Formats: sequence, structure tokens, C-alpha cells
Amino acid sequence: MPLKVQKYLIDIQISILSIKEFLGEKRDFSSYQSNKLLRRGVERELEIIGEAVNRLLQLNPEIDIEEARKIVDLRNWVIHGYDKVDDVIVWGIICNYLPKLEVQIDRLIIK
Repeated sequence: MPLKVQKYLIDIQISILSIKEFLGEKRDFSSYQSNKLLRRGVERELEIIGEAVNRLLQLNPEIDIEEARKIVDLRNWVIHGYDKVDDVIVWGIICNYLPKLEVQIDRLIIK
């Protein structure tokens, strides 16, 4: 696997771990929603994930990451639509899609 591909996969892995660390074991939407610093930290990590996926797609459009295009679209939404970011949608992504992405990235890093 090319070094750049490995780097972007590790960047994604680190961002996922950072989000998990930010949220801690007790995941609570109201705490998330009321903590601007936490929300901004999570949003920044989602931006990094989206940019890394975008760069991976440029290197290998066939990379085995489900919903890769949606991940890049999320990044664009958070960056360019900063005033329209919906905490409920971000929370749903964190809870429902981030764990799946983590498994996919871990699998790709091991290859």
C-alpha cells in the first residue's frame, strides 16, 4: 500500500479516536449540544476525515470505503455551510456511521 494512502488512513483513524475521546464513555446528546467547544472539536475532526477520504479517492477511486462520497460531502457541508450545521444530524453520524467507518479503516490499515 502506498505511503500516502497509509497516511490518510491513519489520519482518519486518529480523527475517529479523537472524536471518541472527546465524547467519552457517557455519550449524551444534550451535553454535546450545550458544549460549543466539544461540537467544534467534533466538527473539525469530521472535516479532517472528509478531506482525507477526498484525497484517498483521488489516489484510488476504488478504495473500499462505503459512503466515501457522502463523507466528502459532509466535510463540505460542515466547512461551507457552517451556519447550517445541524447538531442532530452530526450526532446521528457520530452514533450510526462513525463506528462502521472505524471498522472499515481498521481493516484497510491491516491489509
